[in-house]
Amino acid sequence: MPTYNKLVRDKIPQVLEAKGLAFRTRILDETEYRAELQTKLKEEMNELLNATSSEETLEELADILEVVHALTQINGSTTTELEALRAKKADKRGGFQERVYLIDVEDN
Repeated sequence: MPTYNKLVRDKIPQVLEAKGLAFRTRILDETEYRAELQTKLKEEMNELLNATSSEETLEELADILEVVHALTQINGSTTTELEALRAKKADKRGGFQERVYLIDVEDN
């Protein structure tokens, strides 16, 4: 029996059950959940960096977005508030659409 010891999506137990597989799960406390969300974000980021097609890249971005939504909620906010914060920062400092690459800055 493979051991995973990792945070999985909410419906994974139903998927495993439908396949007739034996498994064990437990519910994380808030501290464990925060830590596991960060671990999951790193896992998904690595998968994104290893993606070899646009389709794989979009799949991994969707997974990252799901983790970001969970992290937003556990930090007492909503995705609407997060998007507003993102838009405010983009309005003030810009986004990344213009592909600006900073080489250096002269010290005063």
